[in-house]
Amino acid sequence: MAALTLSLAACSTPAVKPRKGGGGYYLNDGPPKGVTQAQIDAVPEPVPRAERFVSGTLKPYVAMGTSYRPMTALAPYHARGVASWYGTRYQGLPTSSGEPYDVLKLTAAHPILPIPCYVRVTNLENGRTLIVRVNDRGPFHSNRIIDLSYAAASKLGYAAKGSALVEIDVILP
Repeated sequence: MAALTLSLAACSTPAVKPRKGGGGYYLNDGPPKGVTQAQIDAVPEPVPRAERFVSGTLKPYVAMGTSYRPMTALAPYHARGVASWYGTRYQGLPTSSGEPYDVLKLTAAHPILPIPCYVRVTNLENGRTLIVRVNDRGPFHSNRIIDLSYAAASKLGYAAKGSALVEIDVILP
């Protein structure tokens, strides 16, 4: 429950810190310092495989006044909407799966997909596509469908912008 609470906070913090060029990062969040795009480009995509679901993440829950009923089995799933990302503020904190969050891994947060599972994310604004491993809950803003790690958002070409229109599809092993 503590991991879920932390991840809920990670995806729902309202305060924004301005940055040069407009937009902003949540509180003290942002990209990792000293990491080059070449290092991010070298991060390999995860290889989808069947994994045991984390039982505590399959139960219905309420976040920011909205009730969610997570999927309890892998099934075809397709969605289109806005993706955002979260960064260094949550580095090392536990995700809903219990794993520490790592800005340089290709991971994601989703409100109802089984944890863990794998999804293909396509940035509809530039055509880039990427496989990520869902290991966290969120985002809990009505206009977003998925939160990606900084590395995933960077590889998809929207980290500097903050968000992008995407399609997501569950990958069935």
